[in-house]
Amino acid sequence: MLKHRGEEKAGKGTYWNFSKGERIQLKGDDVLPGSKETTYYKLSPLTILMFGPIFGLAYAAFLPFIGIAVITKVVGQKVLNGAAKVVGDTIPLGWRPNEAYLEGKREKGKREKK
Repeated sequence: MLKHRGEEKAGKGTYWNFSKGERIQLKGDDVLPGSKETTYYKLSPLTILMFGPIFGLAYAAFLPFIGIAVITKVVGQKVLNGAAKVVGDTIPLGWRPNEAYLEGKREKGKREKK
């Protein structure tokens, strides 16, 4: 069995907790530390060393795609923000904060009757 939980009885071997980055070495049958939510994987140190270059190669292979995605997001935000500003500047809202009509707007007809 590859996956083990904390507070579980496990046999001799090396157990890795990748979320905390810790290694537990059991010399015989013993109980793994931590709670039941803690996950340990039983892997040999040689297996862990073999995974390092594989993960490094995957990172190097996907790095250009990550760069393209970031550039696309930044350019897209600039274009959409610019378009929103142009549209926002062209739409009249009819609100003039520097004018106050405390008595209401006067109409020509009412002014002549008074």
